[in-house]
Amino acid sequence: MKYIRLTKEQLDEMHQEFINFLATQSITADEWESIKRDKPEVAEQELDVFSDLIWEGVLSKVQYLEHFSAQHMFLFEVGAVKISMISIEVENKSIDITTAAGYKWLQENFMKDDVNLYTSSKLLSDDRNNDIFVLIRQGANITQGDLYKWFEKFVEVD
Repeated sequence: MKYIRLTKEQLDEMHQEFINFLATQSITADEWESIKRDKPEVAEQELDVFSDLIWEGVLSKVQYLEHFSAQHMFLFEVGAVKISMISIEVENKSIDITTAAGYKWLQENFMKDDVNLYTSSKLLSDDRNNDIFVLIRQGANITQGDLYKWFEKFVEVD
């Protein structure tokens, strides 16, 4: 398995897609029940293959990611050949930008001396989707890029 198996909740939400996936392999509902009962290892493999297919589809469309911690915000833009990052660091340890009050403070003070803005970029590897998946596993979330686009106005991105 290349990525991780979808959770039960995710699989439940993708019930129809999974039925279509089984149908492409000529597996009927009755056959699937039989596989789950008599060959659980085969059922596990099918879930893994389906999960990887879904992940590939999702990751191939990702353009922006965000990762927040108490004093840091990492905003990513994923292009065709490189990934660019805007990093925002709050030096004041009493400010937690993951809270509503801390986030509001950042909005009002992001140009002050105790907030640092950094940029960097790096080339993507031959496996763009895996590069994105690694960031997701580290806590990044897929977004529409609103924050990245907003902060991009105030920094010079490679």
